[in-house]
Amino acid sequence: MQEQLTAPLKRIRIGRNPRTYFDPKALAELTESIRQHGVDTPIIVRPIVDGDFDYEVIAGGRRYRGAMEAHGEDFAMPIVVKDVDEVEARRIALTENIQRDNLSPAEEARDAAELLGLQGGDRDVTAKILGWSRATLDSRLALLNCSTAVLDALSERKINIAHAELLAALSKENQDKVLPVVVAEKRSAADVRKLVESASCALASAIFDKADCAGCPHNSSTQAQMFGEAIGTGNCTNRSCFNDKTEKQLEATATGLRDEFQTVRIVRAGDNNTRVQLAVDGPKGVGLEQAKACHACTNYGAAVSGLPDSVGKVYRGQCFDTVCNMKKVAARIQAEKAAVQPKQAEGAKSAPAAKSPSGTASKTAGAPASTNPSVTVIAESEKVKAYRVKLWRKALRVDIGMNHDLARQYLIAVVLSGNARHIEDGAFRKFFERMVGGDVDLPMADLPKSVSAVQATSEKIQADLMIAMLFAAIEGLEVTRLTQLCKSHRLDLNKHWKLDKEFLELITKSEMLVLADEIGIRAALGDNFKKVFAKSKPELIEALLKVEGFDYAGKLPKVLKF
Repeated sequence: MQEQLTAPLKRIRIGRNPRTYFDPKALAELTESIRQHGVDTPIIVRPIVDGDFDYEVIAGGRRYRGAMEAHGEDFAMPIVVKDVDEVEARRIALTENIQRDNLSPAEEARDAAELLGLQGGDRDVTAKILGWSRATLDSRLALLNCSTAVLDALSERKINIAHAELLAALSKENQDKVLPVVVAEKRSAADVRKLVESASCALASAIFDKADCAGCPHNSSTQAQMFGEAIGTGNCTNRSCFNDKTEKQLEATATGLRDEFQTVRIVRAGDNNTRVQLAVDGPKGVGLEQAKACHACTNYGAAVSGLPDSVGKVYRGQCFDTVCNMKKVAARIQAEKAAVQPKQAEGAKSAPAAKSPSGTASKTAGAPASTNPSVTVIAESEKVKAYRVKLWRKALRVDIGMNHDLARQYLIAVVLSGNARHIEDGAFRKFFERMVGGDVDLPMADLPKSVSAVQATSEKIQADLMIAMLFAAIEGLEVTRLTQLCKSHRLDLNKHWKLDKEFLELITKSEMLVLADEIGIRAALGDNFKKVFAKSKPELIEALLKVEGFDYAGKLPKVLKF
């Protein structure tokens, strides 16, 4: 929905502007233009309900500031109203902002990184939205290895993009030390390049095993012994080798985390907005129940930093779907407000709300425990799906057992519903061979020989072969049909499954947290819970299978149900 009208500035609040630097001279010129001619281009706003404000600025922050300075809060501001949520508002603001001609590369980098986060980390899609090549996007995002001071200096045109790109190779601490000299002495990009070349591969910062570096000819310590002129000791002059070893160590670190988390990513410059630390409480919290559900989400995991100033550092508990996270936070806040409003209305008609010892109003006893309908379940990975289907097939066969009548009925139903083609002939042949003896000459495509082979068996074996044929059908049925048969049979999986090592090895440690909550192991472990989950994955599996006093029977996780 879109509508164009005017509104007094005092009814509009400034939104979250992606732009952080406003050139004073340019803003003054805009203010004077608005004072003389008014505002020709409407700003974009969205409707809100927030006390004195009716609208929030999505795009047009400079025009808003200029109009407020030129005409004051009663000025009738031309606006275009877009009824969108916070996520879409941010997307519009970023896209509109980044397409302006006077942005600095630093502002473009920051905006592109945030837009990348809203696109789930897809760089190709982000580049297309911006009308950039993928190479342009990557080069802009690489600027985010710069410190805040360097980015600000670039925005304020104190340095150029060549300086910033070179400084990005240094740690942020060293960038901040070098920057004042570069600016004050107006050092050229060539000067900065020489500085970076001598400091960017310090062996002290290496995250890989440096045993092989001791005698390497590219180790500056070795060079100092060989030559009269050499750069400072403790540096690697073979950048390619240094970077290759660093990448291998980053991947090794990530691999070591994959037993613990569903998703593990190595983050590069510009990727910070593609992830967010999962929080339970506070302004960015999703709530306790939703946080538990998030532990089983395929977008929950860990990040390994590939950034120069924190290379190799691990960040656990990351959400890699920032849009979903924003919506979950908003849902929690909205639910909390909805729970408080009826209580406030009730309190206005009756006595004041009781105060806690600290003087603040106590929380409503009837507040909902859940702020989101998400269910806490283990992620349905392909490995878990395969395990689940295997369980269904086996349980169904065991449950039917040697019930000839039931087997005959189900077999007829399989054929009648057009699923005869799913009878696994290879599996049936194995059943036949076991029942009639291994010495029989099994016919392959010869129908008369097949008739003779069957006629040579007893009635009991033929009856048992009907069951074998149904089992072969159960083995070959598509998952959808298999599910239907399980439901028709009212298969009770609780009688056929108990927590085992095979299943636990398929899931991550974060999913085991979900499992422990779901089937009651957390409660059974009590105070030992944290200690148990601090163990390695193999040790944790062993501990989960031997919880003292815990009844494993009938504890079926949702992910295994049909």
